[in-house]
Amino acid sequence: MRTPSLYSQDDPLATVLRPSSTETDAQRRVRLATEAEARRVSEQIDEELRQERERMKRNKGDVKLLLLGQAESGKSTLQKQFQLMYKPSSIDQERVSWKTVIYFNVVHSLKHILSTLEAWDDTLDDELLEDSSSVAPNRLRINNNAQQPSPSVSLMSTSTTLSGLSASPASTVNSTRQTNASREQIGNLRRRLTSLIATDAPLADRLSGGLSFSGSGKGGVYVRSGWQARTIENALGRLRSNYEVDYKKRGETYFDPGQDVLVQDVGRMLSNAKDDIKELWGHPTVEGLIARRKLKLDEWSEFFLRHISRVAAPDYIPTTDDILHARIQTMGVAEHIFDVNIHGKSVSWHLFDVGGARGQRHSWVPYFDDANAIIFVAPVSAFDQYLEEDPRTNRIDDSLQLFTQICSNSLLKSVHLVLFLSKQD
Repeated sequence: MRTPSLYSQDDPLATVLRPSSTETDAQRRVRLATEAEARRVSEQIDEELRQERERMKRNKGDVKLLLLGQAESGKSTLQKQFQLMYKPSSIDQERVSWKTVIYFNVVHSLKHILSTLEAWDDTLDDELLEDSSSVAPNRLRINNNAQQPSPSVSLMSTSTTLSGLSASPASTVNSTRQTNASREQIGNLRRRLTSLIATDAPLADRLSGGLSFSGSGKGGVYVRSGWQARTIENALGRLRSNYEVDYKKRGETYFDPGQDVLVQDVGRMLSNAKDDIKELWGHPTVEGLIARRKLKLDEWSEFFLRHISRVAAPDYIPTTDDILHARIQTMGVAEHIFDVNIHGKSVSWHLFDVGGARGQRHSWVPYFDDANAIIFVAPVSAFDQYLEEDPRTNRIDDSLQLFTQICSNSLLKSVHLVLFLSKQD
């Protein structure tokens, strides 16, 4: 008797899966539905794998570019410049979502100004007395070696100091009145701006979606990739699990600023308070604190406060210049794809914008393997600034150490490296 062939034997798996002879009609329907769903999932996985293979084959000639650097070095601004050059239509489709960011920048700047004024008791008197008492010794000290002035200079300095200290009672009373009037003026502005300042937290929550991150010493607002669509969807109460909606659909369906009640309310408050904001921004105490570097504002803060009449207009739509000046911190890694024409051939550039805070730098490493080039962004204006997450570390020193680490990384030995010096003092 001939031994049966391997292919003539019954499939053991089919034997196990064979339905029971006592199967009811209801059980049969459930079994068939389960098998159909399993086939659908299996076919979907096969299709996704096929598409992934085709995409990898198609993207073999793509350029992968990393934007690296510390926080607030200008990486996102540089990314927006790329976007403006090679994909300007996406800027137009995202334009309305930047309105929330700009409103938050204005409100947050006002909150910072008022907090600093409160810390200095809404006055410059103490600072002026400190300056007047320290000017003469500082002028006579060079390289920490005190120089003995000539007798004539000493007598002149002494007489000048005595004449300054022996002010008349009338001038002292007048100075006190001016100080009190200035304090009262700032106090009135603070009261009138209270409701506007209170929108700082809701705007931050709208942008971050409730996301909190402990990597920054000051607890800044961080956003992930795709925040533009989620900002609008959060406002409309239609937050979906799948955020990868194409720009065209988002522009036609979801970008309806008229339905965002929070942004509408903040816009009305800004319109009503624009004169108070101008008065606060031009107040001598604020200008004095800025001049003495006791009140430090970023360039975007000064930009929007200088243009508050336009920003607070009821029909305000962010301009391209506004979008470039708008500031919001990146969380994680955001990918942006541009088609760049090189020698008559269209090449896809994958630009990866990363978060630069110390607590986020570990997320850079997975992108080192297949990177073609790195643009390291270093701000030259940071020579007298310190990290938010570590106030003891100078930002220039941190940039230099970070750049050295990237240059010595063995994973990047074949990667083109570009040093981009951003900002100006």
